[in-house]
Amino acid sequence: MASDTKKILLVEDEKAIREAVAAYFEREGYWVRAVGDGQAAVDEFEKHGFDLVVLDLMLPKLSGERVCRAIRDQSDVPIIMVTAKDQVEDRIIGLELGADDYLVKPFSPRELVARVRALLRRARTESEPTLEVLDYGDLVINISAHKVTVRGKEVDLTASEFKLLVTLARYPGQVYSRMELVEKVLGYDFEGYERTIDSHVKNLRAKLGDDPRNPTWLYTVHGVGYRFDAPEPAEKEEN
Repeated sequence: MASDTKKILLVEDEKAIREAVAAYFEREGYWVRAVGDGQAAVDEFEKHGFDLVVLDLMLPKLSGERVCRAIRDQSDVPIIMVTAKDQVEDRIIGLELGADDYLVKPFSPRELVARVRALLRRARTESEPTLEVLDYGDLVINISAHKVTVRGKEVDLTASEFKLLVTLARYPGQVYSRMELVEKVLGYDFEGYERTIDSHVKNLRAKLGDDPRNPTWLYTVHGVGYRFDAPEPAEKEEN
């Protein structure tokens, strides 16, 4: 295996799908470890360093939710959650657990590979050095260190949540549509995935302690999308 070959952990309990997707990834030049249950997924992840995980939601032995949580406890590696249920609530489960993207069965291997490439490209871009720090008083975003603090306390964000926050915070007051954020944050322009952004914003607000009814930083622009506002510094009282 070449040193720059990307390693993918594929977790899928349906053998036919697992073998077909693994073969497709290998033809595209990826190194793949394919497993059929949740416990095997956790074991493999702990033994090997993977660049990305494709994770089925419905798994034997250990559910996809628990696997996702276990991975997130130790890594911010990109995760694509796969679900057979075409309900918004079911799709959002994985995102709320920290997955970066979701895909509903049946899916095209070509679309899956496109999403994998986009997430890996984004991860590579985020790893490039930059000295930029966005300081908004109580909220400090250190881009080079991939670190966010709120009132001096570090906040643990997924890769997608961090990218979303940086995208919005770079230009306070600028309104982004959901589709623009899909393209900038997730790295692709498939229509119909704006709800993915809504889920990431919900998670981000919860982690930052930003009340959507009385926001400090993240504002909903109804019918359009979202914007970031930097609060005015509190004026010092004169003696």
